[in-house]
Amino acid sequence: MTPNPHNRREFLKLSSLSGLGLVLGVSSFAKNAAPVLLSAEAIQLEINPFIIIDNLGNITLVNPRPDMGQGSTQAVPSLLAEELEVSLEKVKLIQSDGKSKYGDQTSGGSSSVRGLWEPLRKAGAAAREMLTEVAAKRWGVSVDQCYAEDARIHQRNSNKSFSYGELADDAAKLPIPKEPKLKDTKDFKIIGKKKPRLDLPSRVTGQAVFGLDVDVPGMVYAAILHSPTIHGKIISIDDAAAKKIPGVIKIMKAERPMPHRTSEAVAVIASNWWAAHKAKKALNVTWDTKGTEQMSTASYFAKTYEAAKQEGINFEEKGDIDQALIHADKKLEANYETPFLAHAPIEPENAIAHVKDNGEVEIWAPIQGPDWALRDVSNYLKIKPEQIKMNVFLLGGAFGRKAYHDFLLEACFLSRELKKPVKVIWTREDDIAQGPYRPGMLSAMRGAVSGKKIMAFHHHAIGESINRQVFNGLKEHEVDDWIMGELSTDNNKYRFPTSKLSWTNVKTDIPVVWWRSVYASNFAFGQECFVDELAQAAGLDPIEARMGILQDDRFKKVLEVLAEKANWKEKLPAGQGKGVAIFKSFDSISACCVTVAKQSGGGVKVEKVVSVIDCGWYVNPDNVKAQTEGNIVMGITAAIKPAITYENGVAQQSNFHDYPIMRISEAPQMEIHIVDSGAQPGGVGEPGLPPVAPALANAIFAATGKRLRKLPIDLGEV
Repeated sequence: MTPNPHNRREFLKLSSLSGLGLVLGVSSFAKNAAPVLLSAEAIQLEINPFIIIDNLGNITLVNPRPDMGQGSTQAVPSLLAEELEVSLEKVKLIQSDGKSKYGDQTSGGSSSVRGLWEPLRKAGAAAREMLTEVAAKRWGVSVDQCYAEDARIHQRNSNKSFSYGELADDAAKLPIPKEPKLKDTKDFKIIGKKKPRLDLPSRVTGQAVFGLDVDVPGMVYAAILHSPTIHGKIISIDDAAAKKIPGVIKIMKAERPMPHRTSEAVAVIASNWWAAHKAKKALNVTWDTKGTEQMSTASYFAKTYEAAKQEGINFEEKGDIDQALIHADKKLEANYETPFLAHAPIEPENAIAHVKDNGEVEIWAPIQGPDWALRDVSNYLKIKPEQIKMNVFLLGGAFGRKAYHDFLLEACFLSRELKKPVKVIWTREDDIAQGPYRPGMLSAMRGAVSGKKIMAFHHHAIGESINRQVFNGLKEHEVDDWIMGELSTDNNKYRFPTSKLSWTNVKTDIPVVWWRSVYASNFAFGQECFVDELAQAAGLDPIEARMGILQDDRFKKVLEVLAEKANWKEKLPAGQGKGVAIFKSFDSISACCVTVAKQSGGGVKVEKVVSVIDCGWYVNPDNVKAQTEGNIVMGITAAIKPAITYENGVAQQSNFHDYPIMRISEAPQMEIHIVDSGAQPGGVGEPGLPPVAPALANAIFAATGKRLRKLPIDLGEV
């Protein structure tokens, strides 16, 4: 199951497939998608993804979801192997190359298992039925006298069997079952079971090939000096010292194409990376920063607080919120602020591009979406997608960053100018100081209680829109549906007597893009902390308060399990406190309980986090737990470590010394519990993160009486 760096054409050549056997594709990733049959002659038809069973019995899957640590190289083939009745060891993977025949190929939005759950299972089941039918005909028995096991079709009450390879050619001549019978979930052998990750040994030993590992014959290296103000323009370049460094080939103007604007840069081209990097540091570039000095996070947030005083654009309203506030016993108002954050993947951005004289382009890169990358390269170079060959490698982390292709287009620009393969490598300083970032956001909250009842709830979401800046997809005076959908009562299942949801877009030129769990990481903080504030005002226990306003059994079950596993009702020693939060994102419901304790020297420490997730059907419980643990660590880091701040147009953070991540010694005890609801699959890679920050803030209030409404929180000063 090791991803093969060769493309599909090379794979077929290397495998020496004289007869292709049975080739299945999935026509769409929609839930009602049906498999389609391909002959060897139909290999170029527009389909996705290929499932190939050759005459030797080899089973190959073209994986449409790049792996950035979330485990798609195990989860995706598991769906096929389950229905095809083969072990995971027998499924070989080829990474998709962005061509439209493979459909949606972006790893993001916790979509891999959600999107492929039914299509890949149907394809596997269809292949199993076709192979079974061929075997039954050869033996002259009914199909119910046959069964599939371990890549063979067996005859019941007999020692007779055929391998899949022996049946593949004849199976390819049969019509495809339109509605193949999927296995009953009680018969699953792989899905939902604890299985070793077959891709891990190669990563631990260093044999796995990540984007940063790739070398191409004849390539040169590029280190790029970006303007410290991001959008500054070049006035002059003094490269005398840089040119003296051995290995330097050329120093040239470059550009950084971002979705909302293109910025100028200077590239050092060298025969090796160290020479390029050293020469970059020796450059003396004068930048025109006029206008960019106004770009600051302080001024941005000042605008969000001004917007909080105004009416936003209504998305959802039940009853008259203003009247409810007037007539309630207690009225509450609060603003909750979440900062800009960098992604900081362990492997920085890198890409190799070769723009050839014949108009063809070849790319080697760790990217989240081969299809999006193909589109962006095609648009940027103004060539047809058919002229581009995309080679996708393992990603050393991404969290959304490597679906934003500025670094890839930089490589394309330089290769087009130099007419040779160019490898661009960003440094950690480039990554942190240049963005794009999770946008900073403000939740302006209003609510009311009467007696022991929460009567009104208004969430006014304020900030920059990714949809607007990245996709130019938001008009003036239009709500951002991505944000509103997550905060809607249809998603959170809270039913207040009176409620309102509104939005205001505050713009910035600081580049933004999705970050792990996207807007849920921002707005769960305001929502879940304010629900706690209302519960306290009403004299209600935080979990009981939520139970009283939730109208969904799955949500209630998650909270019930959390209360039990976290021993919510236990009496804590003085100076300790617990806090809870629950949020639904990417079709999964996640809740967590954080325990904090005051320290003798001052401040508080995060002692324990208990997380409960209902993600419906899942492939591997170990992976669900691993991803949720990662979400806890990243969620706490986002809540307590320094944020990204801009002053006079310049990022004030540049590396892990001033933008630190949580260390192992700081990690709390963690417990992960899965609710097996049997629902349709939800996401796993992101939903565990949004409840972490609000649960932490609520725990701090329980321990200290201090209500903290702005992230990050300095635990030493609480």
